[in-house]
Amino acid sequence: MIVRWESEHDYVLVHVHQDMFGDWIFSRAWGQIGTQFGGLKHQLADSYAQAMTWLEDVAHIQTSRGFAKVFEASDDSSPEAQEAMRQLSLLDGA
Repeated sequence: MIVRWESEHDYVLVHVHQDMFGDWIFSRAWGQIGTQFGGLKHQLADSYAQAMTWLEDVAHIQTSRGFAKVFEASDDSSPEAQEAMRQLSLLDGA
């Protein structure tokens, strides 16, 4: 699952996925729109339910900060999801 929120200048992107060992990974990226300035954090969740709880927490925080949800995909293979994952990989290599 990939979800992206944006404000006028900033974004937050969350990617929840399983790694090759079956563990649930919660990745959160943030930064300025149109730049590579930002950060990336990966967390190992105990379960899918925990990752979804973290996602709900991030959604609540971003909404309270004035961010709007601009993208959500449960299928990582869609073109939009692939583009979001490409953005994550740019930050991961920084």
